[in-house]
Amino acid sequence: MWEPYRNGFRNFLLMERALSDATIEAYIRDLDTFTQYLEISGKTLTPSTTELKDLQEFLIWVGEIGISPASQSRLISGLRSFFRYCLSEELITLDPSSLLDAPKLKRSLPDVLTVEEIEALMSQIDHSKDDGLRNRAMLEIMYSCGLRVSEVVQLRIPCLYLDAGFIRVIGKGNKERLVPIGASAIKQLRIYFQHVRNRQTSMQGEEEIVFLNRRGRRLTRVMIFLIIKELAQKAGIRKVISPHTFRHSFATHLVEGGADLRSVQEMLGHESITTTEIYTHLDREYLRETLIRFHPSYRKDYGK
Repeated sequence: MWEPYRNGFRNFLLMERALSDATIEAYIRDLDTFTQYLEISGKTLTPSTTELKDLQEFLIWVGEIGISPASQSRLISGLRSFFRYCLSEELITLDPSSLLDAPKLKRSLPDVLTVEEIEALMSQIDHSKDDGLRNRAMLEIMYSCGLRVSEVVQLRIPCLYLDAGFIRVIGKGNKERLVPIGASAIKQLRIYFQHVRNRQTSMQGEEEIVFLNRRGRRLTRVMIFLIIKELAQKAGIRKVISPHTFRHSFATHLVEGGADLRSVQEMLGHESITTTEIYTHLDREYLRETLIRFHPSYRKDYGK
């Protein structure tokens, strides 16, 4: 139903606004996230029947599945561009996104899973099912390598150098980096390929994609959100969990273990070291909590 509007929007961004391919794809992904929400929630809307309350309910939903306020703001920007396009093409008479408020952004420390919580979440996966073997391999590689969800979605088979213990990641701005991969992730990937991926029929253009759904298409970011949310609920984890939580946990556990910040920066693919420095704050809090728990004078002061 939305495909003609999606194609028209893409052509508009390319021809009239002359945006880069990466920017155009980001706008299209924002629109795709909204249409996926409509499909999941059973709403049969078109651009002309979409109202402000529908967009507000969409934002509530993306918050519930763990999309950060910063990513929500980007989604709103993409949807506003789409509805402005619809208005300019006279596909709609009113822009429902014009009064849509962006969430207030604040710099806060992200939730991080402990090693025990990650193990508890992994234990909820049903390894007797193809989807379970895929999900285990996917989550192992996310935690082992600290990948962004977009990097997981786009990961390709030729980028896996499992015998050498590395994977090649295409990050933001199409920048490539080599990231070490742990033994557990390598083991689960090989199991997934042996029992699932090598037997799957891929859709055209998806032949090299590592993680596919049952229809032979790459997983969406929303689907990965939903997979992780369901596993966290089953494991009784009440933190705000999203795919990015695995990336934060990867970096935090490295810093807690004594890794230098430059190495963490390179593995995460951060352009600036200041972005990586948030994990020094996490590390200081971890050290403080350790001191309170285990130092005799602190245990006495805090009634331990």
